[in-house]
Amino acid sequence: MGSGGGAASTAGPGPGPGPGAGPGPGRGRCMAEPGQGQGQGLGQGGPAALSCCSYNQDRTSLAIGTTTGYKLFSLSSVEHLDQVHESNEIPDVYIVERLFSSSLVVVVSHAKPQQMNVYHFKKGTEICNYSYSSNILSIRLNRQRLIVCLEESIYIHNIKDMKLLKTIMDTPPNATGLCALSINHANSYLAYPGSVTSGEIALYDGNTLKTACTIPAHDGPLAALTFNSTGSKLASASEKGTVIRVFSIPGGQKLYEFRRGMKRYVNISSLVFSMDSQFLCASSNTETVHIFKLEHLTDSRPEEPPTWSGYMGKMFQAATNYLPAQVSGMINQDRAFATVRLNTSGQRNVCALSTIQKLPRLLVTTSDGHLYIYNLDPQDGGECVLIKKHSLLGSGKTEENKENDLQPPVPQSYAATVARQSTVPSTSTMPGYSEDGGALRGEVIPEHEFATGPVCLDDENEFPPIILCRGGQPGRAKRS
Repeated sequence: MGSGGGAASTAGPGPGPGPGAGPGPGRGRCMAEPGQGQGQGLGQGGPAALSCCSYNQDRTSLAIGTTTGYKLFSLSSVEHLDQVHESNEIPDVYIVERLFSSSLVVVVSHAKPQQMNVYHFKKGTEICNYSYSSNILSIRLNRQRLIVCLEESIYIHNIKDMKLLKTIMDTPPNATGLCALSINHANSYLAYPGSVTSGEIALYDGNTLKTACTIPAHDGPLAALTFNSTGSKLASASEKGTVIRVFSIPGGQKLYEFRRGMKRYVNISSLVFSMDSQFLCASSNTETVHIFKLEHLTDSRPEEPPTWSGYMGKMFQAATNYLPAQVSGMINQDRAFATVRLNTSGQRNVCALSTIQKLPRLLVTTSDGHLYIYNLDPQDGGECVLIKKHSLLGSGKTEENKENDLQPPVPQSYAATVARQSTVPSTSTMPGYSEDGGALRGEVIPEHEFATGPVCLDDENEFPPIILCRGGQPGRAKRS
């Protein structure tokens, strides 16, 4: 992988290096155990165990980070796992994010935890890199914004030229880098914890660069956040992990409340919607993965037949009106529509709901380096059936061009819809575009380095070409 030049220096005054914790639940997650220092592996999977993994925005690609580098896989087939790219030039990768099916990939290594590297992996070139005042905990992408989350600040970049648009300073301490970004670039909402002691969600509009609202989601601190594909719904879970709530965006009204369990608290490790927003999947440190169905309930329900079960159901519903509000609310909450019992209890995992070869699938990537693919019955739910297990750590043959030839025959996705757009708004007319890059507002500008010249992606329909990484503050950027 080519480099854009010498190492960038750290930005000006700011908090010292953080603990190096991984990102919070969502599309991607660092799979190192809490409390581990920089550069430590999992121990379970040996020297090549996964340190992180992430699915791209439309669940058609999987990226993994290891102690030796990172790999990209195409998820177009159940039987065959096609390795798209492998890089061993950056060791100890703990964040790797790919933008849809484009050639843009963002990498952060334990060797330089304060530096973000943006690559065109098909050309083997570095587009640019940015260094920040403390360790990078998570990164989120859509076609218009790139979000970098530190422990006490969040940086918002314009992804077309990587110019810094806004720095959200003095955010509540966020040691896990928990945040979520809508993949719909026309609806670029950002969500992050608004409090350390309660489950308040801060909702920020990444287009207008203004705070949208705050949502009092849970009593306890947040543990998981995720948007649906259109950015119209936001799901959350607290550190207890017993209740998952879904809110409308941007209004913040509660739409659904699902109970994952009542007997014990768990650590939610992954929370994700299906692309059609019909299902919501939650996994934790237990062996059970829960899938909830977001059914549209109406008041005009057909009259139930006069059966004994129907009669008892009505009596039970009426009885809840006489129970305390806390008890009544618990009884009325929905149970899981489908479940999976993993054979790897205790291992950290990241899940996704995807359509592969026209059928809905549940994907589970575990910290020991395996990808499990399950069938999901969209009508009856129940126990999902394991149909394939892939190893991610083998030395598979890289097939750089096969990914474009094996696109799954799925219904028209959001990515495919956006790809048809022939024009991209110029930076001068983009909502939220700032010529001063934040410098006039007294914000901390990260150090960065230019690419050696204009860098265009091969698949420009999927992603507007990055023309040049320009500086946001005169005199602080260096051209290599």
